[in-house]
Amino acid sequence: MMALLKSGWLWRQSSVLKRWKLNWCDLWIDGSFVFYKSESRRDYETKVNLKSSCVNVRSGLECAGVGPPESHPRENLLVVYLRDGTMLSLCANSEDEALAWKLTLMEAKRNPVFTYNPYDDTYQTVPIDSHNAVYIMPGTGCGGTQHVWVHRDSYEDGFGEQIALGLLAGMAAGAAMRSLLWMPFWFC
Repeated sequence: MMALLKSGWLWRQSSVLKRWKLNWCDLWIDGSFVFYKSESRRDYETKVNLKSSCVNVRSGLECAGVGPPESHPRENLLVVYLRDGTMLSLCANSEDEALAWKLTLMEAKRNPVFTYNPYDDTYQTVPIDSHNAVYIMPGTGCGGTQHVWVHRDSYEDGFGEQIALGLLAGMAAGAAMRSLLWMPFWFC
């Protein structure tokens, strides 16, 4: 049995016709974001693994280029950007709910590892060390020895991309300024 982080009704925009429809959503502790047709959770429509495919999550007025469903303000919007370049457009019933979903989605995306002990029916988080790696080697027990190794890419959060873009912008600005300094000599 998996732990549920958050669940509730969200409007979801379809990818083809861009129509809004109401879905019941479950966000599980392993990063699975599942959309169902109804609250009964019998048939799921879509499943997204946030740990492997989510790049960023934005809410409210940060969501550029997306229009909310009728009778909902822009502050209720929620956009999940995926690695393949697509985005998942969602809309909550209130601005506070959209922010709560955003924070929970970001937490599910960033959580490194949760281990489940079926004998105690408990979950334990395993912190990442300074090398962005997690090692779990519990002793032998009823279930045998379990070895889990997870390496978290330090550039996964887009920090390296921001530094690279900043350096590129600085170089372009420097080149433009140098060419402008030579302009008075060209007209002599």
